[in-house]
Amino acid sequence: MKTPAVPAINTVAKRIVGRRDSVLARKSIRDSLVSVAGLIGRPVRDDAGRDLGKLVDIVVRHGEETYPAVSGLIVKVGQRTSFIEGARISKLTKDEIRLSSTKINLQEYTRRPGESLLNADVIDHQIVDVNGLRVVRSSDLYLAPLDREIRLVGVDISFVSFLRRIVPGTIRRRPTPERVVDWATVASLTDSTGEVRTSGPRSALSRLRPADLADLIEDLVGREQGALIELLDPDLAADVLEEMEDEDLLGLLRGLSAERAAELLGRMEPDESAEVLRDLDEEHRESILNAMAHETANSLRLLVTFDEALAGGVMTTHSVICHEGDTVAEALKLLVKNRARDVSDGVIVVDAKGKLLDHIQMIELVSTKSSAVLSTLIGPPFPTAVGINTPLDEVIEEFSNNRGSSIIVIDETNKPVGRIMADDLVDALVARTGRRGFAQGSGALT
Repeated sequence: MKTPAVPAINTVAKRIVGRRDSVLARKSIRDSLVSVAGLIGRPVRDDAGRDLGKLVDIVVRHGEETYPAVSGLIVKVGQRTSFIEGARISKLTKDEIRLSSTKINLQEYTRRPGESLLNADVIDHQIVDVNGLRVVRSSDLYLAPLDREIRLVGVDISFVSFLRRIVPGTIRRRPTPERVVDWATVASLTDSTGEVRTSGPRSALSRLRPADLADLIEDLVGREQGALIELLDPDLAADVLEEMEDEDLLGLLRGLSAERAAELLGRMEPDESAEVLRDLDEEHRESILNAMAHETANSLRLLVTFDEALAGGVMTTHSVICHEGDTVAEALKLLVKNRARDVSDGVIVVDAKGKLLDHIQMIELVSTKSSAVLSTLIGPPFPTAVGINTPLDEVIEEFSNNRGSSIIVIDETNKPVGRIMADDLVDALVARTGRRGFAQGSGALT
């Protein structure tokens, strides 16, 4: 289920990538902007002014630099399409490109890893404007001299520029920085592989809330959704998937390889992964499960079989389980080991046969001597527990009488098999009202 939007989100985004850091704020850059769309079809000339051919496209190579440098030109020379290295460019204006030598080694262009064709790959494609937290379509791109090289510095997202480019006879206007988004705030999602290549927005996106990233992904289409997911750290990507709406998430998974989908679902909370897998067709579900670690796949296969109207269908199998003979120090060490998950409500204690004895809260653990044995802490009030097949209505009633942050789920032999968190119940209730969304429950590792 999606987290409500925060009205001040644009303020947050601006702190991440400040406009004052934009190279477009420099007058020298504003005065030298050259439209990529306007250059396509323009002459490429040698240093004596003789025509060599017409520009077909401009190649940039992405790396660690925020503003990628032009690495080459694709030029139509007679009936042949050739590649000219960007280092040979001596002059670039809105009307022509001049080269520094009359002797040019014309070679066939073969795309190399990390390269993008600005006209073919980026113009008229979707991009993510991190600063504005929006998905937009690029109408044009702008080059300018920067750090002794010609670099991609901006993207025009205005409809006027789109018309200027496609309508014959439209008056060409001079680009203004107010209508050009700084490339440092852009994640371009379309090259030959569909991978995101810009480095600046990578760290900026990682600091946004999963719910905001989910909104951005839902505004994208096709492989561009997968491209943005690939830009994110796997754990953050899993959190983003938990925030997405059903239809968008299922569509995204269809575009990912089974291995990638397995990696992301394996990092999600088990109850949420199971909910996703239930909605996939059997063939797709099995292809993902087969790509997972054996233990994880078996656990999810079991969860998928549970009815969502029962306790087993809304529980997470992530829980920290200790034996009554373990010490407080050992319990705390296990909690620290699993700190990446929500285990802040303590540990489940079982006897030698694995049967439920108690649930010891975190506050008890940290206020007790580390050498103390957990069995000495067992006592009332005892935890609330429900069976796997307990109807949801009964689970809700039990939760209302429970003082803890979760309810333990046990099997027919009184062994703990999972737990139900408060937000799992909220999601289940939302689903019953017809506004179904994937759960965003939390849990702890077993």
